[in-house]
Amino acid sequence: MTPDVLRAPAEAADVIPGGAHTYSKGDDQFSSNAPRYLERGEASLVWDDTGRCFLDWGMGLRTMSLGYRVKPVIEAAIDQMWAGSNFTRPSRIESETAQDIIDLIPSVDMVKFAKNGSSVTSAAVKLARAFTGRTMIAICSDHPFYSYDDWFISTTPCDGGIPSDVKQFTGSFRYNDRASVDALFAEHGGQLAGLIMEAATTDEPQQGFLNYVREKCRANGTLFILDEMITGFRWHLQGAQTYFDLDPDLSTFGKGIANGFSVSALAGRREIMELGGLRHDKKRVFLISTTHGAENHALAACRATLKIFRDDPVIEHMWSIGAALINGINAAAADLGLSEYVRAIGYPCGPAITFKDNDGRASMPFRTLFLQEMVERGVIINYIAPSYSHRAADVEQTVAAVREALAVYALALESGVEKYLVGPVVKPVFRPYN
Repeated sequence: MTPDVLRAPAEAADVIPGGAHTYSKGDDQFSSNAPRYLERGEASLVWDDTGRCFLDWGMGLRTMSLGYRVKPVIEAAIDQMWAGSNFTRPSRIESETAQDIIDLIPSVDMVKFAKNGSSVTSAAVKLARAFTGRTMIAICSDHPFYSYDDWFISTTPCDGGIPSDVKQFTGSFRYNDRASVDALFAEHGGQLAGLIMEAATTDEPQQGFLNYVREKCRANGTLFILDEMITGFRWHLQGAQTYFDLDPDLSTFGKGIANGFSVSALAGRREIMELGGLRHDKKRVFLISTTHGAENHALAACRATLKIFRDDPVIEHMWSIGAALINGINAAAADLGLSEYVRAIGYPCGPAITFKDNDGRASMPFRTLFLQEMVERGVIINYIAPSYSHRAADVEQTVAAVREALAVYALALESGVEKYLVGPVVKPVFRPYN
């Protein structure tokens, strides 16, 4: 039999459902001219399997907070690999990394590590149910993703494979909508074990909304869970919870915490977290049990990453480079008379771009056209995650590309976007059918 190494490489979609291991990397999320495979990165640049170089703003779906090929992080991971990545008993680095987070974030007494965000958000839900003795969970429906597990995915259009009765255990409210929060608690207050939300995405909290939600939870005996997958180590060194002066019961972290290495964390108050441990006489909670959840080399990378965050102005740089990008994109749109169609929005540390058609409606075809034209000019900008490696020259290159892309956008507004698209339109991740 021919050895596997001699086989011709298969197309990703032939051997991997969806062609990628997270839907955000799927073909349906990118213009058809986007690189199919990215193979190497350095600072803010990436190279595909054909050798083409791109300026990257997505930064590994926001995981590369410091940038690609950051030597101290890689060396820390390699040194730990030589010592060992996994053992039959815990290693001291697990306690040390947990202590790093405890020392850094005021609301945290204990930490449990895993490999991805869904694991720790679902663990937070489980703890909330165990701690309160209740069943229901509340989510902010304006925030895009919490977990691939049933309690969340059952609330989306992409609910295949999930029993229909699961949906009854998850309620929802709208961001900055106090009336929807009041209605949620009026109907389900005594049943809500936990409420999970992000502190912010692109919209700012209005009139003390976050603390209003927090106090509503406290008054109803509901745990307040803050999903800091994106906001953690981006809005503030101590997370969005410090930026917005919040005191969550439980928090979840991941993404940029280890600069691309797989580390996520469930963190929170001791009396809640201890339910997943061995030092109590209450009913046992099988919280998170992952063989690879605390891989030592990933935790070494995490510690090295956190040290750079503490020692260097990483957060400040993210904000300043993001602000320059927002200003540059909006200035380009204004110069071309397209401000009502294309606009960079959100917090500078995590901006987004909105795209509208002739009728002023959000438009996937026009978003696709913009992404397509940016790829043509060597820029990947499906998501925008300013990193410590992005520089002013990157902003200048991007804005120059934006100006050219928007010139095509203007033509498409005049004569139809279909005329300029060279492939299928990108689609929402959550949809009932492909």
